[in-house]
Amino acid sequence: MTAGCNSTSSDIRISQRAASRLIVSTLLSLTACAPGGETGTDGERPNVVFVLIDDARWDDVNEHPFVALPNIDRLAREGASFQNFFTTAPLCSPSRAGFLTGQYAHNNGITDNAERNEQSHTLVTFPRLLHDAGYNTAFVGKWHMGHEDDSPRPGFDRWVSFKGQGTFFDPDINVDGTTAPASGYMTDILNQHAVDFVSAAGEEPFLLYVSHKAIHPDIHPNYVRTFPPAPRHEELYANEQIIRRPNAAAGVSGKPALARPIDHNDPRSPPGGTPDEVIMGRLRMLSAVDDGIGELLAALEASGKLNNTVIVVTSDQGFFYGEFGLAQERRLAYEESIRIPFLIRYPPKVAAGSRPAAMGLNIDVAPTLLELGGAPVPEWMEGRSMVSVLEGNTPSDWRTSFIIEYYTDTVFPRIFRMGYNALRTEQYKYIRYSELEGMDELYDLTTDPHEMHNLLPEQSAGSIFAELRTELDRLLASSASITR
Repeated sequence: MTAGCNSTSSDIRISQRAASRLIVSTLLSLTACAPGGETGTDGERPNVVFVLIDDARWDDVNEHPFVALPNIDRLAREGASFQNFFTTAPLCSPSRAGFLTGQYAHNNGITDNAERNEQSHTLVTFPRLLHDAGYNTAFVGKWHMGHEDDSPRPGFDRWVSFKGQGTFFDPDINVDGTTAPASGYMTDILNQHAVDFVSAAGEEPFLLYVSHKAIHPDIHPNYVRTFPPAPRHEELYANEQIIRRPNAAAGVSGKPALARPIDHNDPRSPPGGTPDEVIMGRLRMLSAVDDGIGELLAALEASGKLNNTVIVVTSDQGFFYGEFGLAQERRLAYEESIRIPFLIRYPPKVAAGSRPAAMGLNIDVAPTLLELGGAPVPEWMEGRSMVSVLEGNTPSDWRTSFIIEYYTDTVFPRIFRMGYNALRTEQYKYIRYSELEGMDELYDLTTDPHEMHNLLPEQSAGSIFAELRTELDRLLASSASITR
């Protein structure tokens, strides 16, 4: 391929788009741009269905003692379920931007949940790049980069969304720029739009990006939050008991940042952590998401496209169930917040029942799906394609560490001024707070998987601390050199 293969215009004029997409599609059918040239069976580019759940922890979806998610479980049986998959920014807007752009938050610019309306229209996303490469694209669900702007973003042929967080019952839905009330339960409404798009798909490859409101709460005045399941699921797990992780009773010993007194009575941080009824509501809400995945699988099977479709299910970040006294929150660098589910089914590349141990990140999704789609992967993407990992051939130079970042805001008093850069390795986690002196944390995840014993006060942590600090500085410096 010529040198021009490495540059993709993201601002093609409407009058030129059809011709441009035809040319790119023809070129990609003949050869492929490095590093992402190989496509599906017999050179056919795969369809992509990407399903993003809101605030689902890894253990909400994987190996739960009583939650039944038969369609997600099917993806795990027939594809891969990552055991070590993480978000690099455990907050809604930054994590979503990381999935879409393949960049850390400090480089793509979406560092918080503030109004990002105008900025989010300028992002160069993997759906936008696949669209330019000939894919028919649809976005269905919660955008969450700009609260009052539900208008279509660049790169999508079909747009189904809503303002801000929306609401679970009888929401207003924007379809291709026109907003009107819809009747029913939000998750079911989004599922139906997703199935309609897949069912109507023609011969050109398609990308469907489904971004659920579930299992995020409805938010009412004074930050009162409710977690309503679909009416048909209200009695699920009625005889089951919520089991807490050991660190739910650990308190904040060794965590001076969390031990700071606060003067606010914040309803999002009730004494005793997240109540059982909140956790149960969230788990019940997952069933409507799972129902929609089942409907998508059925639609793909009916059209004969199932085995040439990459199907991904993941989450933007986790959620605290009372660990260290944290309730109904994310943001912090502990495992409950950063470790997320990642399941992928695509028989041409992914062995059934595989459980990759390699560390995957939300910023890896963009380059991975671009490679599978036969589209060029921009050099400025910081994530790494996971195709070799999916094929069972994890490269010897695969990452052993990554950055986690959060930029302080005033929304949640319990973690006020707790912005940080953190390092997660295969064995350790080092959290360096940006505004708090002498409150950093270091954990050995091999011996202390629940992060209850901060090693920094101990003399024995000195050499490890120096190595981790150096590695964090190295990764930050390397990321700072990225230009686009």
